[in-house]
Amino acid sequence: MRKAQKEQALELIRLLGQVHEGIKRAIEKGLYESAQELLAQCQESAINLGETIEETEGEGFVTVTLLEGYCETVYELYALLGQGQSMNAGRAYKNLRKSLIQVENSIKNDMKVRTEAVFLPYKASMWDSLESVWKAADEDPDCDAYVIPIPYYTKNPDGSFREEHYEGDLYPDYVPVTSYKDYDFEHHRPDMIFIHNPYDECNYLTSVHPFFYSKNLKQYTDQLVYIPYFILGEIEPDNKEAVEGMAHFCTNPAVLYADKVIVQSEKMRQIYVDVLTEFSKTTSADRAYWDGKILGLGSPKVDKVLSTRKENVEVPKEWQKVIEKPDGSWKKIILYNTSVTGLLQNSERMLVKMNYALGVFRDNAGEVALLWRPHPLIRATIEAMRPQLWEEYEGIVKEYCEAGWGIYDDTPDMDRAIALCDAYYGDHSSLVRLCQEAGKPVMIQDVEILG
Repeated sequence: MRKAQKEQALELIRLLGQVHEGIKRAIEKGLYESAQELLAQCQESAINLGETIEETEGEGFVTVTLLEGYCETVYELYALLGQGQSMNAGRAYKNLRKSLIQVENSIKNDMKVRTEAVFLPYKASMWDSLESVWKAADEDPDCDAYVIPIPYYTKNPDGSFREEHYEGDLYPDYVPVTSYKDYDFEHHRPDMIFIHNPYDECNYLTSVHPFFYSKNLKQYTDQLVYIPYFILGEIEPDNKEAVEGMAHFCTNPAVLYADKVIVQSEKMRQIYVDVLTEFSKTTSADRAYWDGKILGLGSPKVDKVLSTRKENVEVPKEWQKVIEKPDGSWKKIILYNTSVTGLLQNSERMLVKMNYALGVFRDNAGEVALLWRPHPLIRATIEAMRPQLWEEYEGIVKEYCEAGWGIYDDTPDMDRAIALCDAYYGDHSSLVRLCQEAGKPVMIQDVEILG
């Protein structure tokens, strides 16, 4: 039985106890018909409660048996009142109360609470930010865990929605997916909802469906938990310039509306608390509030990277052709990552840099296998915010893929790329920290250097 259902059952028991008081008073005044009406209401409520418990706990459950005994007590009293016999109100009340207490104790002690946890990823490539938490919930015998991928939209320059995207078919085979169309949030009212999209309507490029904005989801659960889909480079809390550069991450809608926010480290927790305390000076939210809300428990993305082993990764045949040397040994694999921020900040210069970098790797393809993995939102970014770059960018990608000397990875499985690579080259992004956690050397590309 769910926690909310158990609480409702105990609330009904409390109300029945109040009705018993009314029955006692009616008997004392000789108002037997009134007492019978109240007894009939008790009987109906007890039957409905028994049916609800049977649905969750099964037939023959001990609480249902005790409810049946309570109903017999109610019926016997009802029948005696119908005969018009003189009755001791105190004794009648005591019998009802004794039977009801047995039901109440059984609800408290025999009915185990089940937790319902819902996970709402939107892009399959970002599922790793929730996966280890989902696994823990799924392995808990007292928890029902649902993975419900949600639709999202790319946006037009004016902010209106353009295309709907749904990636429910891109999750690993071991992840059971529930359609968002089949899950009734109002009916289920899950104990916990986990999200990794922080923006609500505030992202210029994409938006999840408005129903799944954090400010709306909050009404359907007592515990809305936000875990960032990204991981940031670690900085010191007293580095004011660095903190100012990432402070916008701390005040996104999901951070403000969630009941708990889980960040990657204790230092990052301190930064969030400092920024939010300053941000909320004009509200009732003080430092103690943010201290209790922001938890530095670590990022599930790191859990996923560290649990993904190179020897367990399935390498596509097309990739093997690029990776293997004629003698069967493997080339060094370089993970090349191009980011949204890099393109937005550098535009045409970034395209020049990409062409140059690809040329260098092409010239060394005999010893090095390039695994190019662009940010999953890079196309939506260019189309929405730098549409004049799209044709040239698309041409670079097409030429690279057709040449066949390197790997182009636009799949949702980022962790496979990290496990396979020997080193990282590219822009600043979440992949930098993850590669460092995995012990891979990192080199950041400089758009100004072409030689």
